[in-house]
Amino acid sequence: MKKKRFGLWTLILACLGAVIISGGTVFLIMGRQVQSLQATNESMGKINTIYNVLYNNYYKEVNRQKLVDGAITGMVNALGDPFTEYMDESESQSLNDSISGSFGGIGAQVQKSGNELKIIAPIADTPADKAGLKANDVIVKIDGKETKDLTLNKAVSTMRGKVGTKVKLTIKRGDTTFEKTLTRAKIPVTTVEGKLDKDDPKIGWITVASFSENTAKEFKQTIQSLRKKGATSFIVDVRNNPGGLMDQALAMSSMFVENGKPLLQVQERDGAPTVYKASNKLDDGFKVKEKTVVLINGGSASAAEIFAAALHQSANVTLVGTRSYGKGTVQNTLPFSDKTELKLTIAKWLTPDGTWIHHKGLSPDVEADYPKVAYLPTIDTKKTYSEGQSSKQIKNLKQMLAFLGYDVEDTSEFDAKTKAALEKYQTENHLAVTGTADKETVQNIEAKTAQKVAKEDNAYQRAKEQLEK
Repeated sequence: MKKKRFGLWTLILACLGAVIISGGTVFLIMGRQVQSLQATNESMGKINTIYNVLYNNYYKEVNRQKLVDGAITGMVNALGDPFTEYMDESESQSLNDSISGSFGGIGAQVQKSGNELKIIAPIADTPADKAGLKANDVIVKIDGKETKDLTLNKAVSTMRGKVGTKVKLTIKRGDTTFEKTLTRAKIPVTTVEGKLDKDDPKIGWITVASFSENTAKEFKQTIQSLRKKGATSFIVDVRNNPGGLMDQALAMSSMFVENGKPLLQVQERDGAPTVYKASNKLDDGFKVKEKTVVLINGGSASAAEIFAAALHQSANVTLVGTRSYGKGTVQNTLPFSDKTELKLTIAKWLTPDGTWIHHKGLSPDVEADYPKVAYLPTIDTKKTYSEGQSSKQIKNLKQMLAFLGYDVEDTSEFDAKTKAALEKYQTENHLAVTGTADKETVQNIEAKTAQKVAKEDNAYQRAKEQLEK
């Protein structure tokens, strides 16, 4: 989650202002600042000495910029915070594109966890989503290059590129590793979509993909449009929403909460938390009083969690789904003249009641999810599976066949019953009838399974039930 940018002089002036208004404590504070400055000078003197020794005495010619970038990156990495980064020009552009503009990419929010590049969530209807990538998938390689050696933003910028070009990802999901080749697409600027429920046109289903610069405006317009079409209640779906801008989450939250009630607390390193409350200033006087339910899951992170927590605790809105991701920190960016940026964690955010959900997430009131088969790993299509074989891949394949209504045993054995089921499936789906699971057959089964899973959205159905109560 990101706040608006600050400048270095803004920080300096803010510190000076605190000294001036502190009255009797001014000398104590000044004393601390002098001590801190002395310690900083000593540290920088050591860094400067090492820099000069390396630059002037290393047996090979040294690139100044590489030394500077290396020093900065080393300091940032010493924090052990995956959300604090020093970004080069392309990485900075990549971050800013994701907040405010369209770009060519795969549409997945990722984070660096140790040496692993993990997917937080795929954005709806993007190449990553259509390829079946899921939260907590680990991207091991990008076009054959191992991600353990890449910074987060370098990995992101590598996955982005010209619309229509391809990128090959090596994915690890559980004990399974597989490859996916994705065609980069224009990632939509529009972050909010709304439609009426097909069975109950009085229910408006609003999907919020991320929190970008225009999300609150789009959200308000979507509510107004659905109202005109007859919606009298809403399901707000922030599943697989990786977050974004804090001000947008606050503006949207305020629409559902009575003025004066808390939406969020932000606590910096020193001092008491700053409490943000619902107000006309945040929501322009636009309020949503219709009954509402919010859908969350393990891909709901950061600003999505701020929104869900605010509605849950300050507007008594029911949360349905699975436990959210659990990202409870706030980042800001400090831009430099060479178009690099420092993305820095500046605070932690707390829910209205003061809870820090970092690494814990939000627990739904009603637990519901897609069928278990939705979380099976992709089957390795480099192999052909046939009678007499036994493996975890075959067990997963049989679970998909059972989900699709075919008669198989829940074992890892490719037996005669499995062969018969495959022959029946191949016949009914106009495939070559071989009784073996080749690449074409496996991909067809996975596609059919995904289609059926999408129709059996248990969380959405439970949300509808909550609206009817």
